[in-house]
Amino acid sequence: MDTESAKPTIVLVHGAVEDSSLWTHGVIQGLQRGGYPIKVFSNPLRGVAHDAAYLRSLLDTIEGPVLLVSHAYGGAVISQAGDDPKVKGLIYAGSPMPAAGESTNDCLDRFPGGDFATSVDLVPYTLPDGTSGTNLVVKAERYAYLLAGDVPEDKVALMIATQRPISLAALDEKLTAAAWTSKPSWQIRPLLDSVIPRAEFTFEADRAGAHVIALESSHAIPVTFPDVVVDVIGKAARTVAP
Repeated sequence: MDTESAKPTIVLVHGAVEDSSLWTHGVIQGLQRGGYPIKVFSNPLRGVAHDAAYLRSLLDTIEGPVLLVSHAYGGAVISQAGDDPKVKGLIYAGSPMPAAGESTNDCLDRFPGGDFATSVDLVPYTLPDGTSGTNLVVKAERYAYLLAGDVPEDKVALMIATQRPISLAALDEKLTAAAWTSKPSWQIRPLLDSVIPRAEFTFEADRAGAHVIALESSHAIPVTFPDVVVDVIGKAARTVAP
């Protein structure tokens, strides 16, 4: 068998208040050096069911096995969409792992210690039918503390400038399924995260039976430790290989 063709396709799923450029700080480059086929998913950030349906439409274009890799809110989306039979494993890099019946905000609020709610602004927007919704963005003066305390200032400035707002409803929407209950999972745990309490990471990994890799990192793991993310993806790929 051709070793290159046997490698799973890696689908990278970013989270809230960010875009696909999150993965360009070394993760994409490392995967390319390893010969992995890659798809970078542009997460709509509108709602779990909406975003998961969009992710499933991307999965429909892929032949062969897939590993889903998430950051932040992307963990809710891959948990919901990961029941696709092509998906062989899930990697959560600084991501919540909600269960069916839980939302991302449920994961942020279960244990004390997270500062997400105090660090964001709510911004109303108008829908085409004239009704309104609410977007959420991180306050510029709180961004580094909340998300990127160990990221160089010039990169933090770019991250702030390229924030993509997420619908508040997306963070409150409860999942109807959680693929980690039936598929192997890996949790890359940032020990310096100001968003998700450490106790929550531990709780989620224990109930999922996830493989845990703990790092002295802020929430921005794909930026601060891209080589570790690539290494974990490689280990996962070898674990799920037929």
